[in-house]
Amino acid sequence: MEKKRKKTVEKSYPVALTVAGSDSGGGAGVQADLRTFSAFGVYGCSAITAVTCQNPRGVSRIDFIPAAGVAEQIRMVAGCFDLAYAKSGMLGSAENVEAVAAAVKQFKLKLVCDPVMISTSEARLFTGDVAGAMKSQLFPCVSWLTPNVPETEFILQRQVTSFADMCDAAKELADKFGCSVWLKGGHLIPEAVKGIGLRRVTDVICAENSLWKISSLMADVPKYTSHGTGCTLSAALTATLALDLPWQDAVCESRAFVLGSLVEHVRIGNGLCAMYPAGNDYTNSIQFEEVRR
Repeated sequence: MEKKRKKTVEKSYPVALTVAGSDSGGGAGVQADLRTFSAFGVYGCSAITAVTCQNPRGVSRIDFIPAAGVAEQIRMVAGCFDLAYAKSGMLGSAENVEAVAAAVKQFKLKLVCDPVMISTSEARLFTGDVAGAMKSQLFPCVSWLTPNVPETEFILQRQVTSFADMCDAAKELADKFGCSVWLKGGHLIPEAVKGIGLRRVTDVICAENSLWKISSLMADVPKYTSHGTGCTLSAALTATLALDLPWQDAVCESRAFVLGSLVEHVRIGNGLCAMYPAGNDYTNSIQFEEVRR
């Protein structure tokens, strides 16, 4: 895949939209999404759902954008640009969820939904019954759903503590909402690699009525460097799908992009490091296989 594209007036770029919160620290949210879109050669547009006051260490304040404002941002973008794909992240309120769901239906958007509810620093990123609104309004009209384990537990109201649990949960979500599901397993204890003691991070994907296992070695990075991994993964998936890659290639490219961004992290001062788009290709580090049950 060509990640760096020559800029020409004649070149038509695929366009992707992110509907998410703004991260003042730049590591997650809209900032991470637009940075990721750009790294893949995709033109990024945005609809801001909330303004957060945060850095990798924590969140001190959140100001939610009214649903009418979110809806109007999407309308202005969708009415002008030929959107190849869209993604949603932190929506913050049930009203915003309903506004996004209505826009997805109105403009027939292909949507990757990252159901962001809790930050890496464990800050609550929503008010009201966001989960209820997502399940009744948004999830049934998305193309891809990319929850992590805590979000999956919140949605299904049960614990997910093993790889088998992840498979069951991914299948249940896919069947219930009629979409593809990427259940991220980074919150579970990584599995050991026999004989060499290295650890892997393993996710489960349910797509086309089949279960798939995708994993990579766990990157050894300084504290707080993983801030924004979930946003970056869903943004990478959005970008690769906007580029019209087959979904199997899209998920491998996306997983490799996150791994590379962690391995080639950058120092940003004050003792902090941040993930950043890598200069090398890490797709050969990704293991992807169908799960036989």
